Amino acid sequence: MLNHIIRFSIRNKLIIGLLMFGLIGWGVYSFTKLPIDAVPDITNNQVQVITVSPSLAAPEVERLITFPIEQATASVPGIIEIRSFSRFGLSLVTIVFNDNTDVYWARQQVSERLQQVRSEIPADAGNPFMGPVTTGLGEIYQYAVRPKKGYESKYTATELRTIQDWIVRRQLLGTPGVADVSSFGGNLKQYEVAVNSDRLKSMNVSVDDVFNALQQNNQNTGGAYIEKGPTVLYIRSEGLAKGIEDIGKMFVKHTTDGIPVYIRDVAEVRIGTAVRYGAMCFNDEGEVAGAIVMMLKGGNSSDVISNVKERIKQIEKTLPEGVMIEPFLDRTKMVNHAISTVEKNLIEGALIVIFILVIFLGNLRAGLIVASVIPLSMLFAVIMMNAFGVSGNLMSLGALDFGLIVDGAVIIVEAVMHRLYHSRHYAVNNSITQAQMDAEVENSSGKMMNSAVFGQIIILIVYLPILALVGIEGKMFKPMAQTVSFALIGAFILSLTYVPMITSLFLSKKMKHKENFSDKMMNWIQRMYEPALKKALAFPRIITGVVIAVFVFAVFILSRLGGEFIPKLEEGDFAVDTRLLTGSSLSQTIEATQKTAGILLKKFPEVEKVVTKIGSGEIPTDPMPIEASDMMVILKEKKEWTSAKTFDELANKMSKALEDVPGVTAGFQYPVQMRFNELMTGARQDVVCKIFGEDLDTLAAYSKKLGDVVNTVKGARDLYVETVTGLPQIVISYNRDAMSHYQLQIADVNRVIRTAFAGESAGLIYENERRFDLVVRLSRQSREDLSDVQNLLIATPMGTQIPLYQVATVEIKEGPNQIQREDAKRRIVVGFNVRGKDVQSIVNELSKKVEAQLKLPAGYYITYGGQFENLVEAKKRLSIALPLALLLIFIMLYFAFGKLKYGVLIFSAIPLSAIGGVLALWILGMPFSISAGVGFIALFGVAVLNGIVLITEFNRLKNQGMHDLKFIIMEGTKVRLRPVLMTASVASLGFLPMALSHGAGAEVQRPLATVVIGGLITATFLTLVLLPILYMWIEREKPKKTRRKVPVAPATIILLLLASSFVQAQDIEGKKMKLEEMLQLAGKQNLSIQSLQKESAYWKQLQAAVFEPAKTQLGAEYGNINSLNNDTKFMLGQTFNLPVVYKRQKEFYLSNEKAQTAMVGWKLLELNKEVKLVFWQMADLLARQKLLLRLDSVYSRVLQAAELRLKAGETNMLEKVTVEAQVQQLKIQQQQLQSDIGIAQQKLQWLLNTDQKLLPDYAESNAPGIINNDTSVIVHHPLLLYKEQQVAVAGSLTALERNKLVPDVSVGYNNMSIVGYQSQDGVTQQYYGAGSRFNSFNLTLAVPLFSKAAKNKVKAGQLNEEIARMNVKVTDQQLKSQLLQLTEELKKRQQQLSYYNQQGLAQSELILSHAKQNYEKGQISYLEWTMLMNNAVDIQLAHLAAWQQLNIIRTEIEYLTGK
Repeated sequence: MLNHIIRFSIRNKLIIGLLMFGLIGWGVYSFTKLPIDAVPDITNNQVQVITVSPSLAAPEVERLITFPIEQATASVPGIIEIRSFSRFGLSLVTIVFNDNTDVYWARQQVSERLQQVRSEIPADAGNPFMGPVTTGLGEIYQYAVRPKKGYESKYTATELRTIQDWIVRRQLLGTPGVADVSSFGGNLKQYEVAVNSDRLKSMNVSVDDVFNALQQNNQNTGGAYIEKGPTVLYIRSEGLAKGIEDIGKMFVKHTTDGIPVYIRDVAEVRIGTAVRYGAMCFNDEGEVAGAIVMMLKGGNSSDVISNVKERIKQIEKTLPEGVMIEPFLDRTKMVNHAISTVEKNLIEGALIVIFILVIFLGNLRAGLIVASVIPLSMLFAVIMMNAFGVSGNLMSLGALDFGLIVDGAVIIVEAVMHRLYHSRHYAVNNSITQAQMDAEVENSSGKMMNSAVFGQIIILIVYLPILALVGIEGKMFKPMAQTVSFALIGAFILSLTYVPMITSLFLSKKMKHKENFSDKMMNWIQRMYEPALKKALAFPRIITGVVIAVFVFAVFILSRLGGEFIPKLEEGDFAVDTRLLTGSSLSQTIEATQKTAGILLKKFPEVEKVVTKIGSGEIPTDPMPIEASDMMVILKEKKEWTSAKTFDELANKMSKALEDVPGVTAGFQYPVQMRFNELMTGARQDVVCKIFGEDLDTLAAYSKKLGDVVNTVKGARDLYVETVTGLPQIVISYNRDAMSHYQLQIADVNRVIRTAFAGESAGLIYENERRFDLVVRLSRQSREDLSDVQNLLIATPMGTQIPLYQVATVEIKEGPNQIQREDAKRRIVVGFNVRGKDVQSIVNELSKKVEAQLKLPAGYYITYGGQFENLVEAKKRLSIALPLALLLIFIMLYFAFGKLKYGVLIFSAIPLSAIGGVLALWILGMPFSISAGVGFIALFGVAVLNGIVLITEFNRLKNQGMHDLKFIIMEGTKVRLRPVLMTASVASLGFLPMALSHGAGAEVQRPLATVVIGGLITATFLTLVLLPILYMWIEREKPKKTRRKVPVAPATIILLLLASSFVQAQDIEGKKMKLEEMLQLAGKQNLSIQSLQKESAYWKQLQAAVFEPAKTQLGAEYGNINSLNNDTKFMLGQTFNLPVVYKRQKEFYLSNEKAQTAMVGWKLLELNKEVKLVFWQMADLLARQKLLLRLDSVYSRVLQAAELRLKAGETNMLEKVTVEAQVQQLKIQQQQLQSDIGIAQQKLQWLLNTDQKLLPDYAESNAPGIINNDTSVIVHHPLLLYKEQQVAVAGSLTALERNKLVPDVSVGYNNMSIVGYQSQDGVTQQYYGAGSRFNSFNLTLAVPLFSKAAKNKVKAGQLNEEIARMNVKVTDQQLKSQLLQLTEELKKRQQQLSYYNQQGLAQSELILSHAKQNYEKGQISYLEWTMLMNNAVDIQLAHLAAWQQLNIIRTEIEYLTGK
């Protein structure tokens, strides 16, 4: 099938060219639609449930909100884990689902559970809602809304927040791909009714009275409508307050004196702000408002960011004068840096691969042909990436190795070039035609396609286990495997179609047989390599022992490398996690962070801006307390840095500088990485130590001890110990006896406390479409101290008001700060970042110290999470994926070679290649990471390819009859050295830009590329050195009795190589027969010819049976046919075709007979050609027999002379033994010749269909007769006649199809009885019995009304006729072209043979005669005699080869001219 595709591609260049243009167009279009991102989104599927409850502390939030939500959602299918976070005023429950769960289905299930659980949560405790559908990569755009220079005093923080909420956010929410916009910072505007407690007391008005008054006096309603005449009047009231004045006029109650009390009498109505749990600051210039734009899960970040920026431009036109939107964190920066790294690496890798290809192939055009596969396969991969939803990012595009992709194309192009420029077939040609080029490309491509396919299948199989990875590493590396697979599939398809087509079209048709630079380079490498291999083969045990020792060393090194999950991706900016002491106020946090921002801006010129986000935003997906903040340090381009060269160095210096700010701890990370850590593990740090237990105080105590241990571990930086206790709180403990005395309910008192201090919304105030809460709370002067809480007035049912301290104890205590839970168990977190060391080493050291220094009580235990947990999980999956990949490779090797030993032999390249990968990591100081692990998987697939190439060549030489293993190894490595070095070079150096890159994202690619390059270096070395040694060991036969080896004379070697396929016998049986007699006998007795002649007779016989009407129909009926009486009826019918049908049938049979007769002539001509070729082959073998017999005679005389000289003491024993060995080898060659002549005789017996052994009876003719080179004789060639007759067959077949359009004719006769009375005149009745018979005749015409199918078949037949006519033209051109080429070739061979007949043979005889005489007289040495013999034998062998080639060409010409 593959060969058919290649043939079609070469013969239909225009179609393939159009398809390539289609591929380019579709690929370019797909590239514009490809989602672009920096890295794959590795966030797991999760749903966040958020509940804001400003009035509840952490224990109440856990008990009343968090726990019920955890219990209600625990039964949702697909849940992996549930994490929760409870602190003052906030509950955040994170429900993590497996990757197969659809996030929208999961949200639906959670939503249904939340509907059920709302009844369990107190009404005033908050309303749970789900967070936006976003991920760790979802925070794509962050900006600040701030006044321009000169307008700072015009806009307050409240006005900036209002602009953000009601102008900016509202318009951004409609942007395609935006999940939500979380406002941050500023002051949330409210209409505040600040109650004065003294006035309340003086007028005997309670807070509840004020609250109820506001609720009841701020509403509209409608009264349907009334009809007034022909019109309708709708009724509506306007009772909504429009501003501060309306609120102040609201009536509350009458005093005991009957004086009305209004809101303005007991409270100050003003524009206020909500209680703040967060803020945003810009540089060290104070507060601003801002927001985080969150992208919808699965969105195209590039498109969404572009949409957001476009919308921002429109929004800026609607902003008030002096207000600006300043973005401070734009994912485009990170994406652009990563993609620029990918582009740079891909371009450099492609250029390196092209350079290597041109160098090794030695042909610019060939290099460009192979290189053109790179962009085309890349476009195919982009098309498939779009189809399968794979985004373009650092992993999917960054791991492409063009060296692997072009491997199949290299094999095909190299095979074509070897055939054209190094084959003897074209050794004397200066140019070839397009037809010859097409034929050679088709032949070479077809032969090498299996090798190319097998290599690509090996690579694809290696990547299959990567596709099976799940979890974070699956999301990270699966796009890489998918993209590589897509590119390989595209390259495979191109190798079948585009590469053969463009090779036949673009490769030069001028033959150059001089050595080019590539040949000279390979010759130099061969000269260096061959002696080294010989030395290695001489000391196999030493080489093997050294390799084993290095492998053991590599395994030892691997165990000491350490490990990390995935190297950190340099995002270009810092996210500084800053924290103050627990319980610090928001103003204190703002002041401290402004100092840190000022230090960074002043001391580090690399800093462009600093934006600080304190506490939580409007959508608290990131639940920070007000003493914590994220400081986004936006950096300039790395080339502009002066304080440091690397991010780690800069982070260390910044961390040192921030130590000057008292009470502030800072941890440096990257923004997206920090968000990933938080969403996936519940903590921001690289490594998270989780202590599980019940009691918060116990957890807090052991967390401090664990923190002390962490500080002793080198490489652990930015320590964070979670504070779960120590939060200062004003605790109100009710005295139930006092409460009963005053007839108070706790719920009523709670409401008063909540309203007075937290504030309670009594409704909304509308400003056009904007709306703001109307909130009741005490004035700021009345909520500043503990005494304000103690003296809060509580209204009793008896109409009096009492201070709170009379019914409750109010005091300051330290309480729980926050409570984290994981899978329904409380936990506390100790986290730290890793710098200057790998994660695994740090955790291993830490765990040993913890076991020795920290003894936990029963029920308490520690786990290690974060990046370390991801690393452990990934190693577990790799421990399955890696053996699976190795098993698949081994199975493929076994099926390829069919023997276990060869599979094991090639499989040995895998552990040996691992040596280089491990040493490369060790030398460059890199720990083992999942990137490196995936690199090993890719390496193993490439490592076995060169082993396959070498072992296949060794076996090929062995199957050709060679038995000297060292000779097989030396010859095999010589032939395959170029492909081995080329494959290894393009595969390894294609990764070189990734290994050397220092751009953004290079940290993730570098371990993978380092492993592949290092592994391929050692794998190539060991393939070329150790693999031959191992092959020699496993192929070595059982030791036999050793014999003394003697050198073989060069002349004998020449005979062995050039005459090994031609054998002779001294006494060969057989009857001599002339060529003409053999041809006559073959024509009479050959079974194939007889069979074809019988088939011709078959078609002739069919012509006598053309008239073949359908079967005659006979029928009878009995029963109530005509009446109630029983009648009988007999029927006779016959169907005929029209005469034209039978005529066309006969024409069809006749055309087939003529076609078969033409085929008999064609096959007879081919039979004559085969007989002639065997005839001249046997003549050549007999001529070589004569030469061998003569040499045998010569060496026998030399042996006698050597014996005489030995006896005379003129020479030593070595000469005599050498000559004896040469005589014996001549005997062996004679035996081999005898076998081959027997094979030729058997073939001749089969061609002539005879049992008699025959020998050719010939007289050598060095001057063949005149050959007719007139191409007009081709017209009568039997093959052309057969093709022409095929046109007639196709035409007659079309005519047969037309028969279906011709009507059929049917005639019939019926004879029946009609029992009963019948009237002939209508008056007289006469009875007819069963014996009275009535006759009738019928004629039927069957017309083909539904003839569409038949007409289409006729049209198809006409197309078949056209095809047959085209085949006639093609055959005519081919035969004429072959005749002209062979005629020219014949002239060259005649000139060559003329030289040997006139000069060469005479010179050879002269050399033989003089050499023999001089040697026998002792005038020349044995070595000199051997050299002279070489020259003489070379001439005679060349003469025989020229004579045989002349006979072959003459036979081919006779075949073409019909002789």
